[in-house]
Amino acid sequence: MKKIDRVILKTSGELFGQNGDSISFEKLDQVARRLIEIKKITGVEMAVVVGGGNIFRGRLANEEVDPTEADAMGMLATVMNGIGLREALIRNGEVETRLMTAFPLPSFAEPYIRQKARYHLDQGRMVILAGGTGLPGCSTDTAVSQYAWELKCQMVLKASTTDGVYDRDPKTNPNAKKYSEISFKKVFEEKLRVMDMTAFTKCEEWNLPIFVFDIKDLDELPKVIMEKDFSMGTLISNEVLTT
Repeated sequence: MKKIDRVILKTSGELFGQNGDSISFEKLDQVARRLIEIKKITGVEMAVVVGGGNIFRGRLANEEVDPTEADAMGMLATVMNGIGLREALIRNGEVETRLMTAFPLPSFAEPYIRQKARYHLDQGRMVILAGGTGLPGCSTDTAVSQYAWELKCQMVLKASTTDGVYDRDPKTNPNAKKYSEISFKKVFEEKLRVMDMTAFTKCEEWNLPIFVFDIKDLDELPKVIMEKDFSMGTLISNEVLTT
């Protein structure tokens, strides 16, 4: 694998909540400091896609609710998290951070324009991407794969609640086997759940490796980026040496 210069990190909205609070400024502070440290150690150019599950997910609405309106609420929830993360990053010293949204909210963020986002990354700025794709019916995973391709990222870093990809659910099966590396093809064959299938297919087609890891191990990402040490999670790619 070539030197990793640009990555996209997918964070779950739950990362920003604590003790029953949907948004915890203490947690936002912790995440911001970790991201700044990762960038400082590795020199990597980083885009961050934020979820909104801590506030509202469109798919949680009942059947009587218009799903497109529910998804709109979910997309706005990701913007709230994006604003909070931007504030925490700037307050902790990453003053050139940019927040970009998939739909125009000029009073709060820049509209996402591919070339402009690339320019920000080229200038060493951290770029937060919120609002999903801006379209109802599309998951945050789909947004991550699309942005990764458009911004020429070399790897998708998917923060999860488990420390990688297993052959069975490790939360219910103590004999589940963890893969250190696995191919896109085998994930399809084994019907393993990694991310939204549309997004996963795009990553395979565009040859975008995915590294799945436990969000609690965020501090360990420099090993992944600099040393190509994937032991703390699972690397999914089209070229796998071991499984």
